[in-house]
Amino acid sequence: MMEFDLKHISEMFDMEGEYVSGSPYGEGHINSTFLIQTTKDKYILQKINGSVFFSPEEVMDNVVKVTEFLKKKILSSGGDVTRETLLVIPAKDGHGYVKTEDGEYYRVYLFIDDAVSYQVVEKPEDFYNAAVAFGKFQNMLSDFDADSLNETIKNFHNTVTRYADFEKAVADNKSGKADSVRAEIDFAMAHKKYAPIIVDGIAEGRIPLRVTHNDTKLNNVMMDKNTGKGICVIDLDTVMPGSLLYDFGDSIRFGTNPAAEDEKDLSKVYCDLTLFEEYVKGFLSELGDKITDEEAELLPISAIIMTLECGIRFLGDHLNGDVYFKIHRENHNLDRARTQFKMVADMEEKFDRMKEIVCKYTK
Repeated sequence: MMEFDLKHISEMFDMEGEYVSGSPYGEGHINSTFLIQTTKDKYILQKINGSVFFSPEEVMDNVVKVTEFLKKKILSSGGDVTRETLLVIPAKDGHGYVKTEDGEYYRVYLFIDDAVSYQVVEKPEDFYNAAVAFGKFQNMLSDFDADSLNETIKNFHNTVTRYADFEKAVADNKSGKADSVRAEIDFAMAHKKYAPIIVDGIAEGRIPLRVTHNDTKLNNVMMDKNTGKGICVIDLDTVMPGSLLYDFGDSIRFGTNPAAEDEKDLSKVYCDLTLFEEYVKGFLSELGDKITDEEAELLPISAIIMTLECGIRFLGDHLNGDVYFKIHRENHNLDRARTQFKMVADMEEKFDRMKEIVCKYTK
């Protein structure tokens, strides 16, 4: 995008001050992100990736609803809305986005100063602070009507549906590799019993429907540069109705494994219980009594479910010929699946200890 184009797009939004400059910003891989400097302030301008998000209007409808709700909560508690939530800067026509003549969608957020995000867990405090931020996010949205949100990615964490997709991938065997990964297929099918636990809980009303972030990685929390505390949850593109168990489980899947997601040496892959405890402690410290007894009881199993779900998606894509997840080497998705399954097996071995840790912080 040329400098002129950034200026032209920026001036369609209700930013304060005159446009000064714009430049690429951040390490995101989905949307195109730019830092815009005006004579008054700094802003984040993003071009929404239409190949990933097929309904940008629905995505932004969700983002605006959630951020406006958070803004009211933060103001009522005396907080700083310029740092504790994403602030959507409206377009001059009042919408939360701009659609250009070429069919592209853009949005603008106020830039959060003196904050940083981390790509990996370098020390336990980072993971704890991320957990606090996600716990606070859930607490503030605990009385939000999740039914009012659009389901922008259908059945995103419906593990039953994910298993149906996986079984079809096995049956179709488009890559012709099924026989060579029979052990991994057998592992996945032996663990199918976990698939309906959260889905059925929501359907039967035992697990409350909540706002779900759906991408609770460490790098989606802005940390204060001076204190190291988590101040704001970002990247709300996948905010949808769901269960907080999805978010908790995915955080544990991603954050407690000290190895890379595609590590070939499976001896390096395990669930670090020190990090698990840090996350449980931080998450529950902010949720307080907003979490139900059943949700609390299912926290450990949610980590297994979300890790298993990710594993069958990787293995299914391997069988389908690597059509969804980008690969950078032969059998890349198979390596990814194996790390997830190793994590599942390790969590099962440590399950009693995981339950004990959760109980320690829920009593």
